[in-house]
Parts: sequence; C-alpha cells; structure tokens
Amino acid sequence: MKTLIFGAGNLILSDEGFGVHCINYLEQHYDFPEDVELFDGGTLGIMVTHKIEEADRVYIVDTLETAGAPGEVFRFEKEDIMLNRLPVKLSPHQIGIQEMLFISEMRGGCPPRISLLGVIPETLDAGNELSATVGERLPQVARLLVDELKEMGYAVREKGEAALQ
Repeated sequence: MKTLIFGAGNLILSDEGFGVHCINYLEQHYDFPEDVELFDGGTLGIMVTHKIEEADRVYIVDTLETAGAPGEVFRFEKEDIMLNRLPVKLSPHQIGIQEMLFISEMRGGCPPRISLLGVIPETLDAGNELSATVGERLPQVARLLVDELKEMGYAVREKGEAALQ
C-alpha cells in the first residue's frame, strides 16, 4: 500500500504555504519508509492529479477559508469533499483540491481513503514565512500524521531516533 502526504500551497503568500511548509517540516524531523511519499504539490493543482491517483491512501495538507480563528485546524474525509459538504472554501489559490479530486474520480483513479487537514490562515500577505499563529500548528499537524501512519503499521521515526537505540 502506498500512502501520499500531499502539501498544497503558495510559499510566497505567507500562511497560504502551510501545506508545503508541513511537507518540509516532516522531511526535516522524520524518516519515512519508501511506501510513504511526501509531495510538495505547491500550486500545481490538476497538473499533479496523477500523484493522487498513484496512491492507495492520501492525506492533503492545505489552508482553508472558513469561520474560525487563525491557526484552527480542521479535518475532512473524502466523502465530505466529494459530496461538497464542506462549510469551507478549500485552497484560496488556483484550481482547488476539490476540482483535482473530481477529475481523479471521473478518471476512475481516485483513492478510496483521502483526508484533508486544513488550517485557517492568519495572513495571505506576500512573504515566505508562516505567521507565528499558523507556524505553531506545524508540529501538531505533523504529529497527527505520524501517529496515524504508525497506527497503520508504517515504521516512521524521528530523525536521530535510530542513533539513540
């Protein structure tokens, strides 16, 4: 089984880059087995639909436009996304995640298990760093992903953990 962690976002619009920053954080802090792929999807949208179609299990990390406090984290499953039951607008950038999944579904390649982890941005101003509020969520979202992968049987380790054993 192949699992994909797909980080979406625009790194030059501060908090909009949360998904990509999350991929970078995971790469810096954890070692993953070969059957877990971390992918910086940036703002490529439908240009990288094939990455989702290659996986059996997908986690998408992105920003959300919805009511709530900046930094608040939401989780939605495939059914919520595909049945348009989201009380939010996904991806304030380009063609959104929903459109990408609809295309995969129409082509018969959409994986059965997709989860979206999204954070409300504090700012979308030009800048390549996350706001302090949203940046504080990186370890929380990363830990959630790592814990789920471990529950699924993946051997994910913190960097340096092997040296300590």
